[in-house]
Amino acid sequence: ACLKIVKDPSQFDVMVMPNLYGDIFSDLTAGLIGGLGLAPSGNMGKEGIAIYEAVHGTADDLTATNKGNPTALLMSGLMMLRHLELKSHADKIEKAVLETLKERKFVTGDIGGTATNPQYTAEICRKIRASS
Repeated sequence: ACLKIVKDPSQFDVMVMPNLYGDIFSDLTAGLIGGLGLAPSGNMGKEGIAIYEAVHGTADDLTATNKGNPTALLMSGLMMLRHLELKSHADKIEKAVLETLKERKFVTGDIGGTATNPQYTAEICRKIRASS
């Protein structure tokens, strides 16, 4: 399955596996999209119960330096908003995130930029306010 997901990830929609294998696969697929800082995560349970988080966890080692990339957490939040049927809110935030990433003026070091977490986040917030 690892070779298949690297060669053609589009052939997979949902993968169900034990936690250890899920951790390995999430790290592998994060590499396909640019790194752990970009990988959102959602765990769906019975009766609509769901938990959303960044694949990389809290990245405590980066917190004090303001170098952490919050994209994965933001994208996880978008998944949660959509789960809660708040699609228009998710769409507005997602548009701001994707525009900021595309412009590359305020991106964090893990994806080739020089911006700090607060600078990146402020730019996303500015775009959200401007779209309202």
